[in-house]
Amino acid sequence: MRILVIEDDQEVGNYLVKGLKESDHVVDYAADGKEGFMLAASENYDVMIIDRMLPGMDGLSIIKGVRAAGNQTPVLILSALGEVDDRVEGLRGGGDDYLTKPFSFSELLARLEVLVRRAKQSSETETELHVADLEMDLLARTVKRKGEEIDLQPREFRLLEYLVRHAGQVVTRTMLLENVWDYHFDPQTNVIDVHISRLRSKIDKGFDSPLLHTVRGAGYSLRES
Repeated sequence: MRILVIEDDQEVGNYLVKGLKESDHVVDYAADGKEGFMLAASENYDVMIIDRMLPGMDGLSIIKGVRAAGNQTPVLILSALGEVDDRVEGLRGGGDDYLTKPFSFSELLARLEVLVRRAKQSSETETELHVADLEMDLLARTVKRKGEEIDLQPREFRLLEYLVRHAGQVVTRTMLLENVWDYHFDPQTNVIDVHISRLRSKIDKGFDSPLLHTVRGAGYSLRES
């Protein structure tokens, strides 16, 4: 798993990072809310661990921000605030699970595994995907924006589906090559640029605001402007 930890208590943060890495996971760590939000909004994670009380930007604001951008990465809220009202507020605010401090690392790891497994099962059974006014019907293989049907070629449909499933996140060329074209190397062609250009002309041209954005030096992101 690739995991983002946002925790301002250095001792707890180091403990989490060490334990997760020893469990063979890839971990990014942020000690304040603003840095954590930037990572959450720009990188692709399997799950995030977010403390509630953070300097710069509190945990619930981070969660609401990434959810508003269409990012549905599972979130485990880790907090010393353990009253029922606190847990309810965290879950209603976009968290997927809530663990209070002090905690058992083995329980935390098990909860992360459940969240990732549940997210994977959910994504495999979804038949309709939405980002803003864009709709994808995976069974009928149709795409609509503002109710207007858009004709896509099979590869364009697969490309859009991958972008929609990672809405709000930056998707790199390598990710697209491996997941849309099944290449595990860069063939040094402009295949991605050509398909992105065609897709952009179909889903953005003639509509009020663009959804498909180029992130210079990083990749692409499908999100509301």
